[in-house]
Amino acid sequence: MSNITFERKDTDLNRKAKDKLLEFIIEKTIFIFGITSIIVISLIFIFLFRNGIRVFNDVSPKEFFFSKNWFPISVNPQYGILPLVAGSLMVTTGAVFISVPLGIGCAIFISEVAPPKLKTVLKVIIEFLSAIPSVVLGFLGIVVLSNWVRITFNLSSGFTVLTGSILVSFMALPTIITISDDAINALPKEYKEASLALGASKWETIFHVLLPAASSGIIAAVMLGIGRAIGETMTVMMVTGNAAQIPDSFLQPGRTMTATIAAEMGDTVRNGTHYNALFAVGIVLLIMTSIINLIADFVLSRASKEGR
Repeated sequence: MSNITFERKDTDLNRKAKDKLLEFIIEKTIFIFGITSIIVISLIFIFLFRNGIRVFNDVSPKEFFFSKNWFPISVNPQYGILPLVAGSLMVTTGAVFISVPLGIGCAIFISEVAPPKLKTVLKVIIEFLSAIPSVVLGFLGIVVLSNWVRITFNLSSGFTVLTGSILVSFMALPTIITISDDAINALPKEYKEASLALGASKWETIFHVLLPAASSGIIAAVMLGIGRAIGETMTVMMVTGNAAQIPDSFLQPGRTMTATIAAEMGDTVRNGTHYNALFAVGIVLLIMTSIINLIADFVLSRASKEGR
């Protein structure tokens, strides 16, 4: 009996030692991956800033940030990013006005109204929508949507900021719908049951109880959708007209920062002023998207704390 007892103790000790070793390996692996990610992101920032900051050797910060002219290949080159920033903000704003009401409405319908079978079908469609390549949406925009915009608004060309906003809104929809749906479904069932027990109707419960309670998650979904919209490249490059001007309305052509980098980087002279200016545009874009992501992370962390 004593030998069996000792063997069991040895087996337990070996198991504990193996579990500790495995736990140590997993912890160190995760730590290494985390440090590697931080190093890679830091190197990206350093690479961008090292190349982008050189543009100010040839262009003043005032001209770069506040000039309305982006003519990098003219006789007298001008590198004002104001039209590019305006184009990006207008496309993103239009996409937000379209995608946020549709996205939140779809999330409400999926989580609270749709029957189980229809809910499954809708979720599959949403995932399929997120899997469509942006270049395919761009082709659809060229062939179908641009003609519709041109005919509907009696324009000479359908390649406008509005066309880009509509397509980008469809690309932001899956993010907004999925995260908003998760935020509503994560709420305790007692919220809904208590509201209905007090005599509130189903729609009163949705709009006055569930949506306010899930507001942090929904706001985070909107912010992530904005980040998705402002970083889109191929679609907006194909359908917005690529005119480096400050659009007076959504029915005029425009150009975004992402489209400018994608369209012009391959034709620049390495380490030239135009080359460095495109890197500086990338820095501005990176700062804008980082701010949006930080806001979304803050809202999500606040939502998780409130959930506890």
